[in-house]
Amino acid sequence: MLLLQSKPMAIEGRRRENLALAAICLGFLLITLDTTIVNVALGPIVADLGGSLSGAQWVVSAYTLSFAALLLSAGALADRIGARRGYLVGVTVFALGSVLCALAPSLGALIAARALQGIGAASLLPCSLALIAHAFPEPARRRRALGVWAGVSGVGVAAGPVLGGLLVGTLGWRAIFAVNPPIAVAIVVVVALTVEETPRRRHPFDPLGQFLAVAALGALVAGFILAGERGWGAPLTLASLVAGVVLAAGFVTAERRVTGPMVPPELFRRRAFSLSIGIAGIFNFGLYGALFCLSLALHLGRGLSPMETGLALLPATVTLGITAFLSSRLIARIGEWRAISIGLAMGTAAAVLMTLAADAPTGLLIAASLPLGLVSLAVPAMTAVALTDVPAARLGGASGALNGARQAGGAFGVAVLGSLLGTGLSLRPAMATVAVAYLLALAFAAAGSTAREADGREEARAVP
Repeated sequence: MLLLQSKPMAIEGRRRENLALAAICLGFLLITLDTTIVNVALGPIVADLGGSLSGAQWVVSAYTLSFAALLLSAGALADRIGARRGYLVGVTVFALGSVLCALAPSLGALIAARALQGIGAASLLPCSLALIAHAFPEPARRRRALGVWAGVSGVGVAAGPVLGGLLVGTLGWRAIFAVNPPIAVAIVVVVALTVEETPRRRHPFDPLGQFLAVAALGALVAGFILAGERGWGAPLTLASLVAGVVLAAGFVTAERRVTGPMVPPELFRRRAFSLSIGIAGIFNFGLYGALFCLSLALHLGRGLSPMETGLALLPATVTLGITAFLSSRLIARIGEWRAISIGLAMGTAAAVLMTLAADAPTGLLIAASLPLGLVSLAVPAMTAVALTDVPAARLGGASGALNGARQAGGAFGVAVLGSLLGTGLSLRPAMATVAVAYLLALAFAAAGSTAREADGREEARAVP
């Protein structure tokens, strides 16, 4: 409690700034690691606790689902209580969830603890973006900071499979969760002592919208997972999917009518923001879904050990991290929308190559996955587009919407593409779907290249 209320230390400006950015990004690294580190542990988890492929999907989806569903409220909460406080609460809850994951006695308990991790991550993520945007108001410095932030995300995705394989192979699957709490304690201390609080804005809570968001996402994800387990025509599958669509429609209707919606409608009047939200969802749909399917195909389908699976994913994931870290200078030269288009084009190429190499020798399949890492060029660019011209008091809501779309896309990617794997664990249908999805995102990016000018003309006409 004292750390939540403490003020930043009297450290020299640039040194404190660097410490603050490092601590903020380290928390983001933790929650990013947990989106991929579990993939290589699914076999040992199911062998130890029991379950099936659908159970393994829920170990992944419980995290991304609670993560995605609560991001909108978390963004609004960050505007209300301050991003610094929201960040510290998020790290603490995530650490508690990690402890419970490490101690889980059953698959159900593990899935519940993963959901708690997702709740902490949902509070942490929009707050991290809001803190960076507040600390770096000047565009060039903000772009560099976002490049570091996105690079850390790439490192998390890259390190997850390898670190997971190493820990599972040496200490067992519980170790992948046990490493989080000590790091979280260090993050809480440094952030509490170096990061300044953001401006607060009174924002009413939207319980109906939050309930409908959780219920809609949960029903849709459950429907897609059930489709892979029981078939698309099974009554329970159809009931889940129909309920999800109805609940999603209810969410949209409710958000238009409530006085304090989780996502302010005025943000979506900027076409650049709306397009970046769509791209963000498709981005994670393809990336997280592809990595999940590739991990299962290599580990369960081709018999690689967890460590071997992590090493097999290394070329693509290392490329992902390096590209994200080096992207800021390239984006400064070519612009955000062009960078988004290049990243998505590389993701499309990788999906096509993996579709063609689905039944090829393992070495060729790994080589085909390499361009997937270049898709991370789009992350800092889409983030910069979404947060450009957003008022300081709306940064939490805007970042919550952006990352809510990303995490929802990831949850759907695991569910939809996992259902396409089938019992034979064939990659071809899943990767072909990724290619089509990224082509759609490329169309959004093409529309986005003219969106900023159109937004500017509309804003100019709105000025009396």
